[in-house]
Amino acid sequence: MLRRKYIMLLLLAGMSTLAQEKKTKERVEKANFRVQIFQKSDDTEIKLAQPDPEYRDKLPISAAIRDSSKVKLKDLPQAKKVDSLWKLELTNSDLYESMQKSIREQDYEKEVYKELPTDTLKARLAKLNARTPFNVEYNPILESVINSYLKRNKQGMERLMALSKYYFPLFEQELDRYDIPLEIKYLAIVESALNPKAKSRVGATGLWQFMFTTGKMHGLDVSSYVDERMDPERSTEAAAQYLASLYRVFGDWDLVLASYNSGPGNVSKAIRRSGGSNDYWQLRRYLPRETAGYVPAFLATLYLFEYADEHNFQPKNPDVVYFETDTIQVKRLLTFDQVSKVTGVEKEMLQFLNPSYKLDIIPFVEDEKYSLRLPKPATGKFVSNENAIYEFAETQIAEKKEELPQYVKTEDRIRYKVRSGDYLGKIAEKYGVGVSSIKRWNNMRSNNLRVGQYLTIYPRKPVAVASSKSKTSATKSSNPRFYTVKQGDSLWSISKKFPGVTVQNLKSWNDMNTSRLKPGMKIKISKG
Repeated sequence: MLRRKYIMLLLLAGMSTLAQEKKTKERVEKANFRVQIFQKSDDTEIKLAQPDPEYRDKLPISAAIRDSSKVKLKDLPQAKKVDSLWKLELTNSDLYESMQKSIREQDYEKEVYKELPTDTLKARLAKLNARTPFNVEYNPILESVINSYLKRNKQGMERLMALSKYYFPLFEQELDRYDIPLEIKYLAIVESALNPKAKSRVGATGLWQFMFTTGKMHGLDVSSYVDERMDPERSTEAAAQYLASLYRVFGDWDLVLASYNSGPGNVSKAIRRSGGSNDYWQLRRYLPRETAGYVPAFLATLYLFEYADEHNFQPKNPDVVYFETDTIQVKRLLTFDQVSKVTGVEKEMLQFLNPSYKLDIIPFVEDEKYSLRLPKPATGKFVSNENAIYEFAETQIAEKKEELPQYVKTEDRIRYKVRSGDYLGKIAEKYGVGVSSIKRWNNMRSNNLRVGQYLTIYPRKPVAVASSKSKTSATKSSNPRFYTVKQGDSLWSISKKFPGVTVQNLKSWNDMNTSRLKPGMKIKISKG
Protein backbone atom coordinates (compact mmCIF):
# COMPACT_ATOMS: atom_id res chain seq x y z
CA MET A 1 0.00 0.00 0.00
CA LEU A 2 2.80 2.38 0.95
CA ARG A 3 4.63 1.44 -2.23
CA ARG A 4 1.55 2.29 -4.34
CA LYS A 5 1.21 5.69 -2.62
CA TYR A 6 4.90 6.39 -3.21
CA ILE A 7 4.58 5.61 -6.94
CA MET A 8 1.52 7.88 -7.19
CA LEU A 9 3.40 10.75 -5.55
CA LEU A 10 6.28 10.31 -8.00
CA LEU A 11 3.87 10.39 -10.98
CA LEU A 12 2.15 13.55 -9.70
CA ALA A 13 5.51 15.24 -9.13
CA GLY A 14 6.62 14.31 -12.65
CA MET A 15 3.44 15.67 -14.21
CA SER A 16 3.82 18.90 -12.23
CA THR A 17 7.42 19.27 -13.45
CA LEU A 18 6.38 18.69 -17.07
CA ALA A 19 3.57 21.23 -16.78
CA GLN A 20 5.98 23.75 -15.29
CA GLU A 21 8.54 23.13 -18.06
CA LYS A 22 5.80 23.58 -20.69
CA LYS A 23 4.74 26.79 -18.99
CA THR A 24 8.26 28.17 -19.01
CA LYS A 25 8.59 27.41 -22.72
CA GLU A 26 5.58 29.59 -23.52
CA ARG A 27 5.91 33.38 -23.33
CA VAL A 28 3.10 35.84 -23.98
CA GLU A 29 4.11 39.21 -25.42
CA LYS A 30 1.90 42.24 -25.93
CA ALA A 31 1.14 42.78 -29.62
CA ASN A 32 2.09 46.11 -31.13
CA PHE A 33 1.29 47.87 -34.41
CA ARG A 34 4.96 48.54 -35.05
CA VAL A 35 7.60 45.93 -35.91
CA GLN A 36 8.76 44.10 -32.79
CA ILE A 37 11.81 41.99 -32.07
CA PHE A 38 11.71 39.40 -29.27
CA GLN A 39 14.75 37.48 -28.03
CA LYS A 40 13.90 33.79 -27.64
CA SER A 41 15.65 30.48 -27.19
CA ASP A 42 15.03 27.63 -29.64
CA ASP A 43 12.62 25.84 -27.28
CA THR A 44 10.55 28.91 -26.35
CA GLU A 45 7.26 29.67 -28.06
CA ILE A 46 6.22 33.33 -28.22
CA LYS A 47 2.52 34.12 -28.38
CA LEU A 48 1.03 37.56 -29.09
CA ALA A 49 -1.73 38.78 -26.79
CA GLN A 50 -4.52 40.71 -28.57
CA PRO A 51 -2.83 40.77 -31.99
CA ASP A 52 -3.73 43.46 -34.51
CA PRO A 53 -6.69 42.13 -36.61
CA GLU A 54 -4.99 43.67 -39.67
CA TYR A 55 -1.70 41.89 -38.94
CA ARG A 56 -2.24 39.46 -41.79
CA ASP A 57 -2.28 42.40 -44.21
CA LYS A 58 1.06 43.73 -42.99
CA LEU A 59 3.33 40.94 -44.14
CA PRO A 60 7.06 41.08 -43.45
CA ILE A 61 9.36 40.89 -46.43
CA SER A 62 10.03 37.19 -45.82
CA ALA A 63 6.33 36.35 -46.02
CA ALA A 64 4.29 35.32 -49.02
CA ILE A 65 4.19 37.89 -51.79
CA ARG A 66 2.30 35.63 -54.14
CA ASP A 67 -0.86 33.73 -53.37
CA SER A 68 0.37 30.61 -55.15
CA SER A 69 3.81 30.25 -53.58
CA LYS A 70 5.93 31.57 -50.76
CA VAL A 71 9.11 33.42 -51.59
CA LYS A 72 11.63 34.01 -48.83
CA LEU A 73 13.46 37.21 -49.64
CA LYS A 74 17.03 37.14 -48.36
CA ASP A 75 19.55 39.93 -48.22
CA LEU A 76 23.18 39.50 -49.31
CA PRO A 77 25.24 38.92 -46.12
CA GLN A 78 28.21 40.97 -47.35
CA ALA A 79 26.10 44.01 -48.26
CA LYS A 80 24.15 43.68 -45.00
CA LYS A 81 27.43 43.69 -43.07
CA VAL A 82 28.57 46.87 -44.84
CA ASP A 83 25.30 48.64 -43.89
CA SER A 84 25.65 47.46 -40.30
CA LEU A 85 29.29 48.60 -39.95
CA TRP A 86 28.58 51.96 -41.56
CA LYS A 87 25.62 52.62 -39.26
CA LEU A 88 27.80 51.67 -36.26
CA GLU A 89 30.45 54.13 -37.47
CA LEU A 90 27.91 56.94 -37.73
CA THR A 91 26.35 56.31 -34.34
CA ASN A 92 29.57 55.61 -32.41
CA SER A 93 29.89 58.98 -30.74
CA ASP A 94 30.85 59.77 -27.14
CA LEU A 95 29.00 63.07 -27.45
CA TYR A 96 25.82 61.26 -28.47
CA GLU A 97 26.05 58.94 -25.44
CA SER A 98 26.62 61.83 -23.02
CA MET A 99 23.66 63.73 -24.47
CA GLN A 100 21.41 60.70 -24.11
CA LYS A 101 22.59 60.20 -20.53
CA SER A 102 21.79 63.79 -19.57
CA ILE A 103 18.29 63.47 -21.05
CA ARG A 104 17.63 60.18 -19.24
CA GLU A 105 18.80 61.45 -15.87
CA GLN A 106 17.07 64.83 -15.68
CA ASP A 107 13.54 65.33 -14.38
CA TYR A 108 10.93 66.35 -16.91
CA GLU A 109 9.56 69.84 -16.30
CA LYS A 110 6.28 71.01 -17.79
CA GLU A 111 7.26 74.68 -17.91
CA VAL A 112 10.07 76.24 -19.93
CA TYR A 113 9.26 79.85 -19.19
CA LYS A 114 11.10 81.30 -16.28
CA GLU A 115 11.95 84.93 -15.84
CA LEU A 116 14.65 85.55 -18.42
CA PRO A 117 16.73 88.52 -17.22
CA THR A 118 17.58 90.98 -19.98
CA ASP A 119 21.27 90.86 -19.07
CA THR A 120 21.30 87.06 -19.44
CA LEU A 121 19.58 87.30 -22.81
CA LYS A 122 22.03 89.97 -23.99
CA ALA A 123 24.98 87.77 -23.04
CA ARG A 124 23.54 84.73 -24.83
CA LEU A 125 22.69 86.72 -27.97
CA ALA A 126 26.22 88.15 -28.00
CA LYS A 127 27.62 84.61 -28.04
CA LEU A 128 25.31 83.67 -30.93
CA ASN A 129 26.22 86.85 -32.78
CA ALA A 130 29.92 86.06 -32.50
CA ARG A 131 29.56 82.73 -34.30
CA THR A 132 26.92 83.45 -36.95
CA PRO A 133 26.78 85.80 -39.96
CA PHE A 134 23.36 87.04 -38.81
CA ASN A 135 22.81 90.19 -36.78
CA VAL A 136 21.74 88.59 -33.50
CA GLU A 137 22.33 91.63 -31.33
CA TYR A 138 19.90 92.45 -28.56
CA ASN A 139 16.76 94.31 -29.56
CA PRO A 140 13.63 94.91 -27.40
CA ILE A 141 11.47 93.54 -30.22
CA LEU A 142 13.51 90.34 -30.38
CA GLU A 143 13.35 90.00 -26.58
CA SER A 144 9.55 90.26 -26.72
CA VAL A 145 9.33 87.56 -29.43
CA ILE A 146 11.65 85.18 -27.52
CA ASN A 147 9.62 85.60 -24.32
CA SER A 148 6.38 84.95 -26.22
CA TYR A 149 7.89 81.77 -27.74
CA LEU A 150 8.93 80.55 -24.29
CA LYS A 151 5.34 80.88 -23.11
CA ARG A 152 4.01 78.72 -25.92
CA ASN A 153 3.20 75.01 -25.85
CA LYS A 154 6.32 73.21 -24.71
CA GLN A 155 5.36 69.88 -26.24
CA GLY A 156 4.84 71.48 -29.65
CA MET A 157 8.33 72.95 -29.62
CA GLU A 158 9.80 69.65 -28.45
CA ARG A 159 8.03 67.92 -31.34
CA LEU A 160 9.79 70.32 -33.74
CA MET A 161 13.11 69.62 -32.04
CA ALA A 162 12.54 65.87 -32.47
CA LEU A 163 11.67 66.30 -36.16
CA SER A 164 14.76 68.47 -36.64
CA LYS A 165 16.92 65.45 -35.76
CA TYR A 166 15.67 63.85 -38.99
CA TYR A 167 15.63 66.89 -41.28
CA PHE A 168 18.63 68.96 -40.13
CA PRO A 169 21.35 66.54 -41.39
CA LEU A 170 19.73 66.73 -44.84
CA PHE A 171 19.50 70.54 -44.68
CA GLU A 172 23.07 71.01 -43.49
CA GLN A 173 24.40 68.77 -46.27
CA GLU A 174 22.77 70.89 -48.99
CA LEU A 175 23.47 74.27 -47.34
CA ASP A 176 27.15 73.38 -47.01
CA ARG A 177 27.34 72.53 -50.73
CA TYR A 178 26.30 76.10 -51.57
CA ASP A 179 28.39 77.82 -48.83
CA ILE A 180 25.26 78.95 -47.00
CA PRO A 181 25.32 79.43 -43.20
CA LEU A 182 24.04 76.26 -41.55
CA GLU A 183 21.80 78.35 -39.26
CA ILE A 184 19.53 78.83 -42.29
CA LYS A 185 18.16 75.38 -41.40
CA TYR A 186 15.97 77.13 -38.80
CA LEU A 187 14.24 78.96 -41.65
CA ALA A 188 12.31 75.77 -42.52
CA ILE A 189 10.82 75.78 -39.02
CA VAL A 190 9.53 79.33 -39.47
CA GLU A 191 8.31 78.56 -42.99
CA SER A 192 6.58 75.19 -42.55
CA ALA A 193 7.05 73.88 -38.99
CA LEU A 194 8.98 71.04 -40.71
CA ASN A 195 5.86 69.80 -42.49
CA PRO A 196 6.77 68.83 -46.08
CA LYS A 197 3.07 68.91 -47.06
CA ALA A 198 2.40 72.35 -45.57
CA LYS A 199 0.47 74.67 -47.90
CA SER A 200 -0.14 78.36 -47.22
CA ARG A 201 -3.34 80.26 -48.01
CA VAL A 202 -1.67 81.64 -51.16
CA GLY A 203 -0.43 78.23 -52.34
CA ALA A 204 3.20 78.20 -51.16
CA THR A 205 4.01 74.52 -50.58
CA GLY A 206 6.54 72.28 -48.84
CA LEU A 207 9.27 72.58 -46.21
CA TRP A 208 10.60 75.73 -47.88
CA GLN A 209 7.22 77.09 -49.04
CA PHE A 210 7.82 77.45 -52.77
CA MET A 211 5.20 79.12 -54.92
CA PHE A 212 4.42 77.22 -58.11
CA THR A 213 6.30 79.53 -60.48
CA THR A 214 9.34 79.94 -58.17
CA GLY A 215 9.51 76.18 -57.79
CA LYS A 216 9.38 75.74 -61.58
CA MET A 217 12.26 78.22 -61.94
CA HIS A 218 14.38 75.94 -59.75
CA GLY A 219 13.39 72.64 -61.38
CA LEU A 220 10.61 71.53 -59.02
CA ASP A 221 7.93 69.88 -61.18
CA VAL A 222 4.30 69.18 -60.32
CA SER A 223 2.21 66.42 -61.87
CA SER A 224 -0.92 64.47 -61.03
CA TYR A 225 1.26 62.03 -59.04
CA VAL A 226 4.16 64.11 -57.72
CA ASP A 227 4.75 67.56 -56.23
CA GLU A 228 8.51 68.00 -55.96
CA ARG A 229 8.04 71.06 -53.73
CA MET A 230 7.16 68.45 -51.07
CA ASP A 231 10.32 66.42 -51.75
CA PRO A 232 12.71 67.18 -48.84
CA GLU A 233 15.90 66.64 -50.85
CA ARG A 234 14.95 68.39 -54.09
CA SER A 235 13.20 71.31 -52.39
CA THR A 236 16.16 71.83 -50.03
CA GLU A 237 18.54 71.95 -52.98
CA ALA A 238 16.23 74.42 -54.74
CA ALA A 239 16.03 76.54 -51.58
CA ALA A 240 19.84 76.56 -51.29
CA GLN A 241 20.16 77.70 -54.91
CA TYR A 242 17.58 80.45 -54.38
CA LEU A 243 19.15 81.65 -51.12
CA ALA A 244 22.61 81.72 -52.72
CA SER A 245 21.27 83.86 -55.59
CA LEU A 246 19.63 86.27 -53.11
CA TYR A 247 22.91 86.64 -51.21
CA ARG A 248 24.71 87.52 -54.44
CA VAL A 249 22.21 90.38 -54.81
CA PHE A 250 22.05 91.71 -51.23
CA GLY A 251 25.32 90.57 -49.63
CA ASP A 252 23.58 90.45 -46.22
CA TRP A 253 21.92 87.39 -44.69
CA ASP A 254 19.30 89.36 -42.74
CA LEU A 255 18.13 90.94 -45.99
CA VAL A 256 18.24 87.52 -47.67
CA LEU A 257 15.75 86.26 -45.06
CA ALA A 258 13.49 89.28 -45.60
CA SER A 259 13.58 88.90 -49.40
CA TYR A 260 12.95 85.14 -49.16
CA ASN A 261 9.68 85.95 -47.42
CA SER A 262 8.45 89.03 -49.27
CA GLY A 263 10.47 89.03 -52.52
CA PRO A 264 13.55 91.05 -53.53
CA GLY A 265 11.33 93.86 -54.90
CA ASN A 266 9.81 94.69 -51.51
CA VAL A 267 13.24 94.75 -49.86
CA SER A 268 14.67 97.07 -52.52
CA LYS A 269 11.69 99.41 -52.02
CA ALA A 270 12.32 99.41 -48.27
CA ILE A 271 15.98 100.31 -48.88
CA ARG A 272 14.88 103.29 -50.99
CA ARG A 273 12.28 104.43 -48.47
CA SER A 274 14.80 104.25 -45.62
CA GLY A 275 17.23 106.50 -47.49
CA GLY A 276 19.61 103.70 -48.48
CA SER A 277 20.04 101.74 -45.23
CA ASN A 278 21.06 98.07 -45.37
CA ASP A 279 20.29 97.40 -41.68
CA TYR A 280 17.25 95.15 -41.32
CA TRP A 281 16.14 96.82 -38.08
CA GLN A 282 16.18 100.19 -39.86
CA LEU A 283 14.28 98.76 -42.85
CA ARG A 284 11.76 96.84 -40.75
CA ARG A 285 9.06 99.53 -40.63
CA TYR A 286 9.15 99.86 -44.42
CA LEU A 287 8.61 96.15 -45.06
CA PRO A 288 5.25 94.33 -45.35
CA ARG A 289 3.77 93.54 -41.94
CA GLU A 290 4.31 89.78 -42.28
CA THR A 291 7.99 90.26 -43.20
CA ALA A 292 8.49 92.70 -40.32
CA GLY A 293 7.89 89.79 -37.93
CA TYR A 294 9.69 87.21 -40.04
CA VAL A 295 13.34 87.84 -39.14
CA PRO A 296 12.59 88.19 -35.38
CA ALA A 297 10.73 84.84 -35.58
CA PHE A 298 13.79 83.26 -37.23
CA LEU A 299 16.18 84.68 -34.62
CA ALA A 300 13.89 83.64 -31.76
CA THR A 301 13.77 80.08 -33.15
CA LEU A 302 17.57 80.10 -33.47
CA TYR A 303 17.85 81.17 -29.82
CA LEU A 304 15.39 78.52 -28.53
CA PHE A 305 17.14 75.67 -30.34
CA GLU A 306 20.63 76.80 -29.35
CA TYR A 307 19.64 77.29 -25.70
CA ALA A 308 17.15 74.42 -25.43
CA ASP A 309 18.89 72.83 -22.41
CA GLU A 310 18.87 76.10 -20.47
CA HIS A 311 15.08 76.24 -20.88
CA ASN A 312 14.48 72.56 -20.02
CA PHE A 313 13.34 71.43 -23.47
CA GLN A 314 13.57 67.63 -23.61
CA PRO A 315 12.61 66.39 -27.11
CA LYS A 316 12.11 62.69 -27.75
CA ASN A 317 14.16 60.80 -30.29
CA PRO A 318 12.48 60.49 -33.71
CA ASP A 319 11.26 57.12 -35.01
CA VAL A 320 13.90 57.20 -37.75
CA VAL A 321 16.93 59.37 -38.48
CA TYR A 322 18.09 60.53 -41.90
CA PHE A 323 21.35 58.56 -42.05
CA GLU A 324 19.42 55.34 -41.34
CA THR A 325 17.55 55.64 -44.66
CA ASP A 326 18.51 55.23 -48.30
CA THR A 327 16.90 55.67 -51.71
CA ILE A 328 16.15 53.33 -54.60
CA GLN A 329 15.35 54.57 -58.09
CA VAL A 330 12.17 52.75 -59.11
CA LYS A 331 12.06 50.89 -62.41
CA ARG A 332 8.29 50.25 -62.54
CA LEU A 333 5.16 51.72 -61.03
CA LEU A 334 4.68 50.86 -57.34
CA THR A 335 2.08 51.75 -54.74
CA PHE A 336 2.80 52.36 -51.06
CA ASP A 337 0.46 49.48 -50.19
CA GLN A 338 2.56 47.10 -52.27
CA VAL A 339 5.84 48.37 -50.84
CA SER A 340 4.46 48.11 -47.30
CA LYS A 341 3.28 44.54 -47.90
CA VAL A 342 6.60 43.23 -49.17
CA THR A 343 8.99 45.20 -46.93
CA GLY A 344 7.02 45.28 -43.69
CA VAL A 345 7.55 49.07 -43.47
CA GLU A 346 4.35 50.74 -42.30
CA LYS A 347 2.48 52.83 -44.84
CA GLU A 348 2.58 55.81 -42.47
CA MET A 349 6.39 55.59 -42.40
CA LEU A 350 6.51 55.41 -46.21
CA GLN A 351 4.38 58.56 -46.37
CA PHE A 352 6.71 60.33 -43.94
CA LEU A 353 9.85 59.33 -45.87
CA ASN A 354 8.29 59.98 -49.33
CA PRO A 355 5.94 62.99 -48.92
CA SER A 356 6.12 64.18 -52.54
CA TYR A 357 3.92 61.32 -53.86
CA LYS A 358 0.44 62.82 -53.61
CA LEU A 359 -1.53 59.62 -54.31
CA ASP A 360 0.76 57.18 -52.48
CA ILE A 361 1.86 55.93 -55.90
CA ILE A 362 5.42 56.08 -57.28
CA PRO A 363 5.02 56.45 -61.05
CA PHE A 364 7.40 55.24 -63.70
CA VAL A 365 7.87 57.75 -66.52
CA GLU A 366 10.52 57.70 -69.23
CA ASP A 367 13.27 60.32 -68.72
CA GLU A 368 12.05 61.02 -65.16
CA LYS A 369 13.85 59.79 -62.04
CA TYR A 370 11.53 58.87 -59.18
CA SER A 371 13.01 57.28 -56.08
CA LEU A 372 11.73 55.47 -53.02
CA ARG A 373 13.26 56.22 -49.61
CA LEU A 374 13.28 53.34 -47.12
CA PRO A 375 14.91 52.47 -43.79
CA LYS A 376 18.26 50.85 -44.58
CA PRO A 377 17.37 47.28 -43.49
CA ALA A 378 14.41 47.30 -45.90
CA THR A 379 16.53 48.93 -48.65
CA GLY A 380 19.01 46.07 -48.72
CA LYS A 381 16.28 43.45 -48.98
CA PHE A 382 14.44 45.45 -51.66
CA VAL A 383 17.54 45.76 -53.87
CA SER A 384 18.36 42.06 -53.45
CA ASN A 385 14.85 41.05 -54.55
CA GLU A 386 13.82 43.78 -57.03
CA ASN A 387 12.59 41.51 -59.80
CA ALA A 388 10.33 39.48 -57.48
CA ILE A 389 8.89 42.67 -55.99
CA TYR A 390 8.15 44.25 -59.39
CA GLU A 391 6.53 41.04 -60.63
CA PHE A 392 4.36 40.94 -57.51
CA ALA A 393 3.33 44.58 -58.05
CA GLU A 394 2.42 44.00 -61.70
CA THR A 395 0.45 40.87 -60.87
CA GLN A 396 -1.47 42.63 -58.12
CA ILE A 397 -2.38 45.60 -60.33
CA ALA A 398 -3.53 43.23 -63.09
CA GLU A 399 -5.63 41.17 -60.66
CA LYS A 400 -7.33 44.22 -59.16
CA LYS A 401 -7.94 45.64 -62.65
CA GLU A 402 -7.77 49.14 -61.23
CA GLU A 403 -7.67 52.14 -63.53
CA LEU A 404 -4.86 54.28 -62.13
CA PRO A 405 -5.00 58.06 -62.60
CA GLN A 406 -3.44 59.32 -65.80
CA TYR A 407 -0.02 60.95 -65.36
CA VAL A 408 -0.52 64.62 -66.21
CA LYS A 409 2.27 67.13 -65.93
CA THR A 410 1.27 70.60 -64.80
CA GLU A 411 2.08 73.23 -67.38
CA ASP A 412 3.98 76.38 -66.49
CA ARG A 413 1.30 78.52 -68.15
CA ILE A 414 -1.93 77.76 -69.99
CA ARG A 415 -4.42 79.67 -72.11
CA TYR A 416 -7.93 78.94 -70.93
CA LYS A 417 -10.99 79.62 -73.12
CA VAL A 418 -14.04 80.74 -71.14
CA ARG A 419 -17.09 78.49 -71.63
CA SER A 420 -20.76 78.97 -70.92
CA GLY A 421 -21.41 78.71 -67.17
CA ASP A 422 -17.85 79.65 -66.20
CA TYR A 423 -17.11 82.17 -63.48
CA LEU A 424 -13.82 83.19 -61.88
CA GLY A 425 -14.33 81.19 -58.68
CA LYS A 426 -15.00 77.98 -60.64
CA ILE A 427 -11.92 78.44 -62.84
CA ALA A 428 -9.75 79.37 -59.85
CA GLU A 429 -10.77 76.22 -57.97
CA LYS A 430 -10.14 74.04 -61.02
CA TYR A 431 -6.51 75.16 -61.29
CA GLY A 432 -5.80 75.66 -57.57
CA VAL A 433 -5.25 79.41 -57.79
CA GLY A 434 -6.89 82.52 -56.34
CA VAL A 435 -9.46 84.73 -58.09
CA SER A 436 -7.25 87.76 -57.39
CA SER A 437 -4.32 86.00 -59.10
CA ILE A 438 -6.34 85.36 -62.28
CA LYS A 439 -7.43 89.02 -62.31
CA ARG A 440 -3.84 90.20 -61.82
CA TRP A 441 -2.45 87.92 -64.55
CA ASN A 442 -5.05 89.18 -67.02
CA ASN A 443 -5.26 92.87 -65.96
CA MET A 444 -8.94 92.47 -65.05
CA ARG A 445 -10.73 95.17 -63.01
CA SER A 446 -13.97 93.25 -62.53
CA ASN A 447 -15.15 89.65 -62.19
CA ASN A 448 -17.12 89.73 -65.44
CA LEU A 449 -16.33 87.11 -68.10
CA ARG A 450 -17.55 86.59 -71.64
CA VAL A 451 -17.84 83.28 -73.47
CA GLY A 452 -14.87 82.75 -75.80
CA GLN A 453 -12.58 85.01 -73.80
CA TYR A 454 -9.02 83.72 -73.26
CA LEU A 455 -7.37 83.81 -69.83
CA THR A 456 -3.70 83.32 -68.97
CA ILE A 457 -3.36 81.03 -65.92
CA TYR A 458 -0.36 79.71 -64.00
CA PRO A 459 -1.90 76.54 -62.48
CA ARG A 460 -0.79 75.18 -59.12
CA LYS A 461 -2.38 71.77 -59.59
CA PRO A 462 -2.76 69.49 -62.62
CA VAL A 463 -6.10 68.69 -64.18
CA ALA A 464 -6.24 65.00 -65.07
CA VAL A 465 -7.50 64.29 -68.55
CA ALA A 466 -9.60 61.13 -68.57
CA SER A 467 -9.09 58.76 -71.48
CA SER A 468 -11.90 58.26 -73.98
CA LYS A 469 -12.13 54.64 -72.83
CA SER A 470 -12.76 55.62 -69.21
CA LYS A 471 -15.24 58.30 -70.30
CA THR A 472 -17.20 55.73 -72.29
CA SER A 473 -17.25 53.22 -69.47
CA ALA A 474 -18.30 55.97 -67.03
CA THR A 475 -21.16 56.93 -69.32
CA LYS A 476 -22.35 53.35 -69.72
CA SER A 477 -22.16 52.57 -66.02
CA SER A 478 -24.54 54.62 -63.93
CA ASN A 479 -24.40 52.27 -60.94
CA PRO A 480 -22.38 53.75 -58.07
CA ARG A 481 -19.77 51.78 -56.12
CA PHE A 482 -20.08 51.55 -52.36
CA TYR A 483 -17.62 51.29 -49.48
CA THR A 484 -18.39 49.98 -45.97
CA VAL A 485 -16.95 52.28 -43.30
CA LYS A 486 -14.54 50.59 -40.87
CA GLN A 487 -13.48 51.61 -37.36
CA GLY A 488 -11.04 54.54 -37.56
CA ASP A 489 -12.02 55.55 -41.11
CA SER A 490 -12.41 59.20 -42.06
CA LEU A 491 -13.49 60.82 -45.33
CA TRP A 492 -9.87 61.79 -45.95
CA SER A 493 -8.50 58.26 -45.37
CA ILE A 494 -11.25 56.76 -47.57
CA SER A 495 -10.54 59.23 -50.39
CA LYS A 496 -6.87 58.16 -50.31
CA LYS A 497 -7.86 54.54 -50.91
CA PHE A 498 -9.50 55.40 -54.25
CA PRO A 499 -7.27 57.45 -56.59
CA GLY A 500 -9.08 60.40 -58.14
CA VAL A 501 -11.70 60.59 -55.36
CA THR A 502 -11.68 63.68 -53.12
CA VAL A 503 -13.34 64.42 -49.78
CA GLN A 504 -15.61 66.88 -51.57
CA ASN A 505 -16.63 64.12 -54.03
CA LEU A 506 -17.62 61.84 -51.15
CA LYS A 507 -19.67 64.57 -49.49
CA SER A 508 -21.39 65.47 -52.75
CA TRP A 509 -22.17 61.88 -53.83
CA ASN A 510 -23.56 61.04 -50.38
CA ASP A 511 -25.38 64.35 -49.69
CA MET A 512 -23.35 64.79 -46.50
CA ASN A 513 -23.34 67.98 -44.48
CA THR A 514 -20.89 66.59 -41.92
CA SER A 515 -17.66 64.59 -41.94
CA ARG A 516 -18.79 62.23 -39.19
CA LEU A 517 -18.81 58.52 -40.04
CA LYS A 518 -20.05 55.42 -38.22
CA PRO A 519 -18.55 51.93 -38.66
CA GLY A 520 -20.81 49.77 -40.83
CA MET A 521 -22.42 52.57 -42.84
CA LYS A 522 -22.15 52.35 -46.63
CA ILE A 523 -21.10 55.37 -48.67
CA LYS A 524 -20.80 55.94 -52.41
CA ILE A 525 -17.27 56.08 -53.78
CA SER A 526 -18.30 56.80 -57.36
CA LYS A 527 -20.84 59.04 -59.03
CA GLY A 528 -24.14 57.41 -59.96
